[in-house]
Amino acid sequence: MTGARTDPEVFDRLAALAVVPVVEIEDVARAVPLARTLAEAGLPVVEVTYRTEAAEAAVAAIAAELPDFLLGAGTLLTPELVRSASAAGARFGVAPGFSARCVAAAGEIGLPFIPGAVTPSEVTGCLDAGARYLKFFPASVHGGLVGLAALEAPFGPAGVRFMPTGGVNPGNAAEYLARPGVFAVGGTWVAPRADIAAGRWDAIAERARATRQLRPVAARNGGR
Repeated sequence: MTGARTDPEVFDRLAALAVVPVVEIEDVARAVPLARTLAEAGLPVVEVTYRTEAAEAAVAAIAAELPDFLLGAGTLLTPELVRSASAAGARFGVAPGFSARCVAAAGEIGLPFIPGAVTPSEVTGCLDAGARYLKFFPASVHGGLVGLAALEAPFGPAGVRFMPTGGVNPGNAAEYLARPGVFAVGGTWVAPRADIAAGRWDAIAERARATRQLRPVAARNGGR
C-alpha cells in the first residue's frame, strides 16, 4: 500500500500561516473573489469542503486563477474524491476521519493528505498508513485541549502533528496553536458560508487579517 506523502513545502506553509479557513462554497462565481480576498488579506490558504455541488468547480476555478494559492480540498471521503480533488487543482487534501484507502489514493497521486483522528486507535491507523499530519475533528466534541494533550503525549515522539478543527474560534485558537503537537488550526469563522454567499468580502478580509496575530504563537510552539 502506498503511504501518505509528506510534502515539506505544503506543511511548512500551513504551519507558517497557522490558520486554515474551512469553507463551503455554493456558487462557483464566489470562489475566486473569496480566494483573492484571503490572499490580499495575507492569508493565502483555504480548505474548500466537498459538501456542495459547486465544490469541485470552485477548486478548479481557484487553481486556474491563483496558481500560487495554497488550495486545499476537504471532506474527501472516498478515493474517487481524493483523485478528483487533485485533478481539479487541490494542493492538499483533508478528511474528517481515517480511511486507509483514501490515504493510499493520495499517496499514489502525490497529494499531501491530512486524515482525521481523535482516538489512539485511529492515530495508530494513520501512522500505519504513513500519515503523521492529522486533523483532530471535531475538536470540541472530543475533549478539546484536554483531549488533544492526551494524544500528544504518546504520539508526539512518533512525529504526529495535529490540525484541530471544529469548535476552534478566535477565543481559543491561540491556546490550540500553543500546543507543541499542533501545526495549524482550521476554522469556519474566517469565511462563514453566509458571508461568502452574500459577498461580504470586507468582513472576511478583516477576520483574515486578524489571524496574523496568531502566527507568532504557532512559531513558538515548535509544532513543526
